[in-house]
Amino acid sequence: MDDFFCNFLVRLGMSRTLDCFQTEWYELIERGAFTAKDVGLVPTVYTQNQQLQAENMRLRKDLDNYKLAANKAKEAFLKMQKERDFHRMHHKRVVQEKNRLICDIKRLKAHYASYEPVLKQLTEKYQTTLRQKMLTSLERDRAVGQDSEFPVDTHANSFLARAKECTQPLKSGEYKLGNTLKVHDLAVSCLAIHPQKDVVVTGSDDRLWKMWALPDGNIIMTGEGHTDWLSGCCFHPSGTQLVTSSGDATVRIWDLSKGGCILTLEGHAQAVWDCSWHSCGDFVASASMDSTSKIWDVNSERCRYTLRGHKDSVNSIEFLPFSNMVLTSSADKTLSLWDARTGFRVHTFYGHLHSCNHATFNMKGDTIASCDSRGVLKLWDIRQSVPIMSVDAGPRPANQSAFDYSGRTVAVASGDGSVKVLYLELGQLSSLRGHSEEEVHSVAFDHKAGRLLSGGADGTLCLWT
Repeated sequence: MDDFFCNFLVRLGMSRTLDCFQTEWYELIERGAFTAKDVGLVPTVYTQNQQLQAENMRLRKDLDNYKLAANKAKEAFLKMQKERDFHRMHHKRVVQEKNRLICDIKRLKAHYASYEPVLKQLTEKYQTTLRQKMLTSLERDRAVGQDSEFPVDTHANSFLARAKECTQPLKSGEYKLGNTLKVHDLAVSCLAIHPQKDVVVTGSDDRLWKMWALPDGNIIMTGEGHTDWLSGCCFHPSGTQLVTSSGDATVRIWDLSKGGCILTLEGHAQAVWDCSWHSCGDFVASASMDSTSKIWDVNSERCRYTLRGHKDSVNSIEFLPFSNMVLTSSADKTLSLWDARTGFRVHTFYGHLHSCNHATFNMKGDTIASCDSRGVLKLWDIRQSVPIMSVDAGPRPANQSAFDYSGRTVAVASGDGSVKVLYLELGQLSSLRGHSEEEVHSVAFDHKAGRLLSGGADGTLCLWT
């Protein structure tokens, strides 16, 4: 019983009661107040009950854990069942598609087998055609011969005699509108005057070039072949051929006696803005939006040099008359002189503050006129490589400039619908109005008849006399 009470008091934390009990209990035993029968033993039922209670609590805890595990297992089982059903359905679909593909492959094999004789026949024809093409190419190369050679820079400039004849000074306001010709439905983007006859060629955004007789404006010929707007045109020095550039990134050479294109030069990555013919007639230069210019050998029908150096679109290109020098103007605000024989840049002119739209030589070849997108016209001394004059004809863009034979008059195609004429000796700038309010894109002097021609966005060609 003492063990029972001691355990009971210990469990309840009654330490003071336990001390009192033990003291009194042992005193009574020592005095012999209790017999062995009275002391007795603690029944085992209490101990068993405690053990059973602890085991019961443990089992309940295990039961809760097992229930939680069973619920998780049930959820996983259901999820796996769903995945099994999905994969089983997907497998069935894949099997069906596989069977269908097998059937298609068998059918295609049978279909391909029926084409094998035709393919074999076509392959033989292709090989035969390829051999014929190679033979034709060899024969053409044999007929064309070697690359053309640039002439030495010793040829006299035949234009100098004419330039010296123009000694009479021009007066302000001399040019009057003589005639206006409606030449295209869309804008006139370029024009070129025949070197020997009263003939002009105009190029337009309608993808056509047309040849006209002056001054009446009777049409002589129409050229069709470019797939985009025309940007430039130039006569062969003999006047028998024409070169054109276009937004379709090609340069085409036309035989005027045949009335058709005889050669297409491809190599630029973007639109070609301008083209020019060398005075010897064997080379063509082109300027492109892809920031490069090219020198083409017409006889060998290939690109001899690619002129790289500008950082933006090259907007115009021109050979110095009776020379191997090439002049380019660019949207990077610079002009450059190049040696066409080597493809190297000789000099760069700095001074424009805006994109240079065009640059040209005078007949003597000692002065350059350039114009930019803000209407500023600059004259440059080639030998000193410095600007000698700057004239503000803006604020609208100046699209093209041209010298007359004497070199004392410069015409500028302006974006305000007028042609600006600068008389260098008088230092006077006049404005000729004959086009509509739309832009004037191109100007050129007819040095044989003393006319000034201009082409505008209104599709008209104005003749100033």
